[in-house]
Amino acid sequence: MDLVNKSNFKIILGSGSSRRSELLAMTGINFTVNSIPVDESFPVSLRGAEISEHIVKNKSDAFNNLIKKNEIIITADTLVWFENQCLGKPKDKKEARYMLQLFAGKSHDVITSVGFLTTKMFKILTESTTVTYKHLTEKEIDYYVENVNPVDKAGSYGIQDWIGMIGVEYVNGSYTSVLGLPVPQVTNEIIKIINENL
Repeated sequence: MDLVNKSNFKIILGSGSSRRSELLAMTGINFTVNSIPVDESFPVSLRGAEISEHIVKNKSDAFNNLIKKNEIIITADTLVWFENQCLGKPKDKKEARYMLQLFAGKSHDVITSVGFLTTKMFKILTESTTVTYKHLTEKEIDYYVENVNPVDKAGSYGIQDWIGMIGVEYVNGSYTSVLGLPVPQVTNEIIKIINENL
């Protein structure tokens, strides 16, 4: 990513997610992290990608008075969309079990929206990936919930965790988007923004 690192642009990841930070670091792009907590509630009328895009817009708006010339601030939001419901992080282990029971033997969509903010523009890109689980047994669900305790994960699971390894049969779309950041699309957008400003 020499083009990015040798440019006069500073990349800022506006997210407190360690997973997103790890994913972006794997690209070789130099960046700093500055996370500003925002209200992640949304109007009940929104559906699917409308929700993640609404939240990403709010996350980016928090930087409007802070952004400087030649900075690209990247914000992101990931949600699980299942049978017309938005499933966020479970409030406890009981709810985590319930969510995983819903997914067993079925497909759901993992939607990640990413915002790109500069002093000149704001853009959102969204990736939707369909994840299909096998028929999970109660023992498998209990083992995962007790040993991983996925209460900090949207949809009650991390695809990179044990439950994803043994349970996810098919992934249709971007795998890294399910992890929280569609890496190829994000790096392409960063390069595009820099090229447009050379």
